[in-house]
Amino acid sequence: MTDAHVSPASVNADVQPATGYAGDISPALAAQWVAEGKAVLIDVRTDAEREWVGFVPGAVPLAWKQWPGMAMNPSFNAGLRAAVPAGGKAVLLCRSGVRSVAAAQRATELGIEAYNILEGFEGNPDAEGHRGQTGGWRLRGLPWKQN
Repeated sequence: MTDAHVSPASVNADVQPATGYAGDISPALAAQWVAEGKAVLIDVRTDAEREWVGFVPGAVPLAWKQWPGMAMNPSFNAGLRAAVPAGGKAVLLCRSGVRSVAAAQRATELGIEAYNILEGFEGNPDAEGHRGQTGGWRLRGLPWKQN
């Protein structure tokens, strides 16, 4: 049950409060919302990351920063507005849940209800500096593919 006049955090205890955007959510909750048609998944990783590391089928590929040089994507605002219907909700995914915070803050500035996906696609590095072993969309067994 959702009500446009009730804050998302009070509707779903799985939403962690955040500053500047609607909140932080687990990869599992993000996948659930997307599967139920309640949110649009925006993958803010670079084209290279999606191509070489893997991607989520059905996610909107919209880099926050672009390789090489990690320059801001000048088309981000327009792409986000085109991807998320008016009044819709966006869940944002990056490598580890850091760039997606900045992207969620920007989406909120644009008037979009935006959530950061904790752990990102690959999660944080383990003790040996390897990603994909301690968390993330991929480790959690959620839908993904690799070219």
